[in-house]
Amino acid sequence: EGGARKAPKLIIAGAPASGKGTQCEIIKEKFGVVHLSTGDMLRAAVAAETEVGKIAKDFMDSGKLVPDDVIIGVVKDRLSESDCVECGWLLDGFPRTPAQAEALAEAGVSADCFIFLNVPDDVLVERVVGRRTDPVTGKIYHMTFSPPDDDEVLARLEQRSDDTEEKVKVRLEQFHANVDAVKGSYTDIAVEVDGTQKPKDVSAAIMSAVEAVLA
Repeated sequence: EGGARKAPKLIIAGAPASGKGTQCEIIKEKFGVVHLSTGDMLRAAVAAETEVGKIAKDFMDSGKLVPDDVIIGVVKDRLSESDCVECGWLLDGFPRTPAQAEALAEAGVSADCFIFLNVPDDVLVERVVGRRTDPVTGKIYHMTFSPPDDDEVLARLEQRSDDTEEKVKVRLEQFHANVDAVKGSYTDIAVEVDGTQKPKDVSAAIMSAVEAVLA
């Protein structure tokens, strides 16, 4: 190896509004890994007209959910491409179910670290319900944590229709049901990080966990 660090193979999971997007950006920057979400991988496979891409396209075109075995095929193909092999990868929000975790393992894909951003539901609900968007600039504000200074901006802010408390709670229930089961597949490599801290503290905790695994 000559002292070269092995390419990190990482999975990150976190509920809506857990700050996962921010942490993915930081991890990508720090470790130089390829950041992969299922949606992006599916779209790329469809665009490249790969074998699994064509199968996925048929499901997508008819408005059906792409089945697990097709998604696993897309993920496995993508992880075997040279950039992922050389630089490592970060699977964002996948696997999302125990069946997907099992299929991934059967496909020979193993990770070094499963990062779980833990944020209590009441905090997540507050983060989501307070979110507002300025339709003019597209900028996102939060009524409690980062409200606009300008009254004119304040007056025109909009709330996304699925950012209500009822809808968030439904999304969170689904998330918990799946992630608790998925975590069971990765008990040996799971790292739970307190996601209620400041983003820089969250990222420091993630960095030291990943560094320890790669050491």
